[in-house]
Amino acid sequence: MNTVQANGIELIYDSFGNETDEAILLIAGLGTQMIRWTAPFCEELASHGYHVIRFDNRDAGCSTHFNQCPPPDIGELASALMSGQRPDVPYRLGDMAADVVGLLDALGIARAHVAGRSMGGMIAQILASDHADRVLSLTSIMSSTGNAELPQASPDIMAMMMRPAPDPMTDPQGFLSVRLAFARRIAGRRYPFDEQAHSALLLKEAERCYDPAGTVRQIAAMAVAGDRRERLSTITVPTLVIHGTDDPLILPACGLDTASTIPNATYHLIEGMGHDLPFEFEEEVIGAICQVARKAMLAPAP
Repeated sequence: MNTVQANGIELIYDSFGNETDEAILLIAGLGTQMIRWTAPFCEELASHGYHVIRFDNRDAGCSTHFNQCPPPDIGELASALMSGQRPDVPYRLGDMAADVVGLLDALGIARAHVAGRSMGGMIAQILASDHADRVLSLTSIMSSTGNAELPQASPDIMAMMMRPAPDPMTDPQGFLSVRLAFARRIAGRRYPFDEQAHSALLLKEAERCYDPAGTVRQIAAMAVAGDRRERLSTITVPTLVIHGTDDPLILPACGLDTASTIPNATYHLIEGMGHDLPFEFEEEVIGAICQVARKAMLAPAP
């Protein structure tokens, strides 16, 4: 792992491939860490001629945690938003996008291909709209636009996502029971759920850092982000939107809305994929990311 100062905080990252190749920056999702972009995935992507970088978002993994900021009460936050208020939160998705710009600055990278999954897709979208001069291409995976009229996840899924888990340091089996139930619920149906692989990843993340309060602060940042369609309509870089037909957390209509909003975006729907990225789908996703990156190479210079 490597450490840089970016946007006033410390970010942990690692990289794969030749540093002289074009960069592909991978952004993790809500409450997850850079290792969700597995080393084999990154190595395979790098083998196509890219310098692949993954990093821990703020409040996740080994990057800076905002422990000085109490996590917002999500119920109170939701009530405030429903009443039309714009409540204060510890930070916003725009701040997380600025973290990425700071990371690129620290690494001396002028422009990068950017791919994000779930919340990471939202951060990547903001990068492409608000920091267009730093983005070569955009890949938004299992993400959304913030359009309030889109279908939402069912209440049981939201309850499972928000359910507190036992401390993995004192009750690893209880922790796994809670987190695996959620992972199984949002997984796709095309391939069997790999409980062993999920367990190993969840325990590895917990070993690196376990901070439920950080996840709540990230949820708050997502909650106040609002409808981003006006911003997304300004994106001009080659864009790919990937979504799974079986995604029950951020439904396929959300991906379609993203692709419909961003001019000339390509919508890549993967049959049987849920709100996860098991290895069986990695080759297809890597191929699609490389295709939009090559498209950017052929695009006229800004």
